[in-house]
Amino acid sequence: MGKTAIILGATGLTGGLLLDQLIVDSTYDKIKLFSRSSVASTSEKVEEYLADTLELELYQEQFTGDEVFCCIGTTALKTPNKKKYKAIDYGIPVSAATLAKRNGIATFIVLSSMGADSKSSVFYSKTKGEMECDVLLQNVPHTFILRPSLIGGHRNEYRLGEKIAKVAMRLLNPILIGDFKKFRIIHPEKIAKCMQIVARSKTQEVFLDSDKILIIANSTVS
Repeated sequence: MGKTAIILGATGLTGGLLLDQLIVDSTYDKIKLFSRSSVASTSEKVEEYLADTLELELYQEQFTGDEVFCCIGTTALKTPNKKKYKAIDYGIPVSAATLAKRNGIATFIVLSSMGADSKSSVFYSKTKGEMECDVLLQNVPHTFILRPSLIGGHRNEYRLGEKIAKVAMRLLNPILIGDFKKFRIIHPEKIAKCMQIVARSKTQEVFLDSDKILIIANSTVS
């Protein structure tokens, strides 16, 4: 019998690509999605729960499976209210990890960001860092935290600052070598592929920066 995956954030860029990958992966028989809107998938594998992800604990009975992929994230532009921002970027992943532990789900993979630091004076970095700490406190046996740099790819919403940053980073990518490789812009397809591989291979590393994400995504494991 195949595995059951849970994806949070399948309506987003990385989560949507991950969903596409898992649909064609014979390892999985079922893919549960928890989100506010439908992805309108025609795959028989997909089981959608249109839910308020800020209240995941209400769906404890449905939150069962083998692996959780948490691709939740917002931006300061999209969510300027800091309280709501933290409820999303911190609250949802921590609630998901809590439910995973409670329901005996052994693998939890969460998308964080480069620079995450619970002691940072920068709100965004501090929020991500606090999320990482409290996710790890749940002690899900196989927990992996991905810390990508700026994520490339096309988004439906227009983000001027991010667009400018992507252009700059593409120019800088060739000179970012050695220890600076982790600062290179990274494509969401690579992040999604890394998540898929890590869920199966169970690497010993908990924190995966962009350079390590690329190595895993480009490996022969599939």
